[in-house]
Amino acid sequence: MTNFLMILLWIVSVLIIGAVLMQPSKNNDAMSSFSGGASDLFSESKARGFESFIQKVTVILGILFFVIALILMWISGH
Repeated sequence: MTNFLMILLWIVSVLIIGAVLMQPSKNNDAMSSFSGGASDLFSESKARGFESFIQKVTVILGILFFVIALILMWISGH
């Protein structure tokens, strides 16, 4: 059981890395906050399409990662 969960944790970890790398960059937004682009501060639009899907996948994979890690911790303690 522990080996299966460890392999699953590795797979989820690699998928999280891939999902984060596939998200669109927001470098322009970060730089505008330092350079005084206050007009862009409140013009945040809701994610749609692929961006929304990748955000949901990242959240689900993150939750799955922590659940598996907590289960592994519980198994190792007993």
